[in-house]
Amino acid sequence: MTKNLTVGPPVRLIILFTLPLLVGNLFQQLYAVTDAMVVGRLLGVEALAAVGASGSLQFLLFGFAMGASAGLAIPVARAFGAGDAAAVRRSVCAGIVISAGIAVAITLIGTLGSGTLLAWMGTPPELMDAATVFLTVLFSGAVATVAFNFLSSVIRALGDSRTPLLFLVVACVLNAALVVLLIAGFRFGVGGAAAATLIAQTVSVGLCLLLIGRRMPELKLRRADWSFSPAELGESAKLGLTLGFQMSVIAIGAAVLQYGINQLGTEAVAAFTAAMRVDQVAVIPLATVGIAMSTYVAQNRGAGEWWRIRFGVFRTSVLAVILAVGLGAAITIFGTDIVRLFVGDGNDHVVAMAHQYLILNGSLYWVLAVLFLLRNALQGLGVTAVPTIAGFMELLARSAVGLLLIERVGFLGACLAAPLAWLGALLPVAIAWVIHRRRLIRAESDSTSRVTPTESAIIVG
Repeated sequence: MTKNLTVGPPVRLIILFTLPLLVGNLFQQLYAVTDAMVVGRLLGVEALAAVGASGSLQFLLFGFAMGASAGLAIPVARAFGAGDAAAVRRSVCAGIVISAGIAVAITLIGTLGSGTLLAWMGTPPELMDAATVFLTVLFSGAVATVAFNFLSSVIRALGDSRTPLLFLVVACVLNAALVVLLIAGFRFGVGGAAAATLIAQTVSVGLCLLLIGRRMPELKLRRADWSFSPAELGESAKLGLTLGFQMSVIAIGAAVLQYGINQLGTEAVAAFTAAMRVDQVAVIPLATVGIAMSTYVAQNRGAGEWWRIRFGVFRTSVLAVILAVGLGAAITIFGTDIVRLFVGDGNDHVVAMAHQYLILNGSLYWVLAVLFLLRNALQGLGVTAVPTIAGFMELLARSAVGLLLIERVGFLGACLAAPLAWLGALLPVAIAWVIHRRRLIRAESDSTSRVTPTESAIIVG
């Protein structure tokens, strides 16, 4: 079930590892897309706007959990690449402890503070009740969300990106059926959409545990594994909390941006919500390549395969840019038709605003592709400060747009927020990668093991 990414042609390994992860992430995004489509179609544009108004808060708290899970998996991947089975298990135990604390914190903040946080964001009064219900139900099951993110990240750290795909397919189909049943059948309103997602993710957690128990002996924990050292706990906490904080910083910028959009009225909120749902699906391939790169780099760092890191990042970045250009073109051509799936007929102004957002964002997907790839490569190397700085750059860009630009140019300002944030974040990341690439070259020359003719043939291939 596991896969060693330190042996074999780097680009082919990365692509094969990425493909199941890509399909899985597409299905995961269908949670949000299904909710939005059913809510928009059955409950109306105002209900869709209520779900959208809660989006930045979901990103703030669950985004922290996602970032933390990715960070907690890095020591696991590194230990696996080094062939240290005991260190793999200890890293998993340390991650469980940290994840449990994160789950409790998200549950308390989300269930008790959703109404207050929505009010601080200037959510329109007509959306407050529905948005609060949606968030309260969703955050009450934070344990399942955090557990699924952590378990999926750990399974991927051992090179298995296929099995989580199967779990996501099952969960997505279940979510689609439940959201229709709970909203159309039992008329639970927007709370039904949140409950459907919660149940589906709980099923995914059960499937992950079943897989680990039956087919992944590397992750079968023993009593001694819980005796991890303070240094090991500290490293996991540093990587996990730093990457989680990085995601939260980005989310704070998104929340400030949401505040500015909320001032434009319900139609603007609905347009932004629909466009964001389409945009999130469109960028999944780019984000997935980044996630795969983090695991690839971490395993090869553990094995001391410096040349594979440098070569893999360069070749994959070229492919990612080509992919980004194609996605941008597709989103520009078909954006209007896709947006209509969310809002239906009779909302032409909403559709026009959403398509404007997609055109401006799609034209700069290539910037986002490079950002994803280099930032995750740095994280795989264990670098945490630079990605955090990049997060602050995104915060500044989105906040400036939310507080200043939207007031002056309206919805166009919201459309410019993400591209400006990507450009600001890419600057420190690109500089840092150039520096670390030089260090990789020095590490290659200092290594006692030289690349053999066979390895040279593998690189060229």
